[in-house]
Formats: sequence, C-alpha cells, structure tokens
Amino acid sequence: MLRVGLTGGLGSGKSTIAAMFAAHGAHILHADEIGRTLMQPGNAVYDEILRVFGNGIVASSGAIDRLALARVAFRDGRLEELNHIVHPAVVAEQEVCTKKIFAHDSDAVVIVESALIFEASLAENVPGWRDRFDKLILVTAPEPVKLARFVARVTEGRTLTDAERAMIESDARARIAVQLPDAAKIPNCDYVIENNGPLPETEATVARIWSDLKTQSTAEPGS
Repeated sequence: MLRVGLTGGLGSGKSTIAAMFAAHGAHILHADEIGRTLMQPGNAVYDEILRVFGNGIVASSGAIDRLALARVAFRDGRLEELNHIVHPAVVAEQEVCTKKIFAHDSDAVVIVESALIFEASLAENVPGWRDRFDKLILVTAPEPVKLARFVARVTEGRTLTDAERAMIESDARARIAVQLPDAAKIPNCDYVIENNGPLPETEATVARIWSDLKTQSTAEPGS
C-alpha cells in the first residue's frame, strides 16, 4: 500500500492529473470534494463556519456560498481562520476513507489531491500532515496558464467583459499569493509534473510515475 499526496497551486491542473492516475487504477480522494461535503448544512464544519464568519456567506438555499466565503477569506486576510476549521475535519475523513480502501486492497495506491498539503502542515492546522504521505507529487504550470485555467473554470466558457475578467484574475492572484511558491515545494517532493506541454507528454509522465508508485505499493516492507 502507498499513500501519495498530489498537490499544486490554483490552476496547475492537478485535477486533470488526478484523473489520469485514476485511469491507471489509483484510488483518488479529492480534498476539495470532501470539504464541500463537510460544509453542507447539518455538519459540524458548516455550523462552525457560520459561527465564525456570520450569515453573510450563506446563500438563499441555506448552503454556504463558497465564492462569497472565499472572497472573505482571501481578501480580508481570514484564510487561516477558515483553514483551521476545515483542514482537520477533511484530513480525518481522508484517514477514514484511506483505511477502508486498504482494508479491501492492501496493495492499493491512494492519492489525496489537495492544493494545500504544505500550507496546512506549516500552519500546524494538521500537525504532521506532510508526514502522512509516503510520496509527494507536485503539479506545476506558469502563472499566466494558471490564471487562464482559473478564469475558464469559473466562467465555464461564457463571454466576459474586461472588468469581469480583471476581477476574476485579481481573485485568482489573491489566492495564488497565499500559497507557497512552487520553488519552495519542489525540494520536498518526490515527483514534479510540469503540466504545460502537449497532453500526450503529460500522460506519458503520469504513466512513468504510476509504474514507479505501483511497484513501491506492492514491495515487501523493508525491501
């Protein structure tokens, strides 16, 4: 069995890379999806977010308006408050899911896709979070590419005015600014995927890494 962390900054394309690993047989746990579930009404995380951030981040449906919450967290300098609420609960749920997978497949490769593996560890929201992984993979891309991907994801292809595009890009830069730069992460990662070239090249890189990970997952302890 092998626990792998897959990380990368906003717009790096780590979700696309995760899908490639899934196609090879990896078990993927998306930190953002887990967090989204825990932030639904009826969960303790939801209640705590409302207690700390107030009802201004709640949509008419009663669910948390994630965009409004993100703006408060990033633009008002309250990201650490939000992470302190969400990260421990997300990691605890990841542990539960990982144990279930390994119980059924002792040779499984579980990949946790998360943008904030390093940031959560350094902030001590989850002490030793980095140490929970046997291997770490970093996905990188130039900032202009990251910005373009973020805009495309948020707008889903609709036409934007110059003012709208500027606002969304400003939002993206604010998020990138609070993440550690790739240069600080690279020395602590086992693999780096530069996700800025032709798709076949990226797929070939993922295939090579997968072969290595799968070999390690089936190796005898201490071998």
